[in-house]
Amino acid sequence: MKRIILITGGARSGKSSYAENLALSLSPNPIYMATAHVWDEEFRQRVIRHQQARGLEWTNIEEEKELSKHSVAGKVVLIDCITLWCTNFFYESQGKVSQALEAIQQEFDRFTHQEATFIFVTNEIGMGGTSENELQRKFTDMQGWMNQYVAARADEVILMVCGIPMRIK
Repeated sequence: MKRIILITGGARSGKSSYAENLALSLSPNPIYMATAHVWDEEFRQRVIRHQQARGLEWTNIEEEKELSKHSVAGKVVLIDCITLWCTNFFYESQGKVSQALEAIQQEFDRFTHQEATFIFVTNEIGMGGTSENELQRKFTDMQGWMNQYVAARADEVILMVCGIPMRIK
């Protein structure tokens, strides 16, 4: 049975830890699908630390854009995170919001067509005010629209605040 769970919140709100604990409560061997593009050495080291901290029970998949090329049927898969995933589409489209948004929504639909439990992590980046930078405003808009798109299709939505999960849907 397909199930989509969205976990959202601000930076360091406890989203990823909550998502990891949830995935482990649902499966002894969940999949961790990381969407980050590694831009520099500091970030590469961060990725390695995160992979090592997760432990051997996890299957780690690094996938920047095409999540749907991975078969996850019957599995619990944690996707961390929508924000970084959106960044990859936004960057490739050279900041064309509608083009990037359409592409990521289509990929989301292809990926979640599988019968699996999907736990998506995302950031509420729009809660911090309006940027004076045009490119950042465009990205914030796209990210917010993608969050709404996923939330509308999710069976559950959890907002993390100070490490405390609050059920929204």
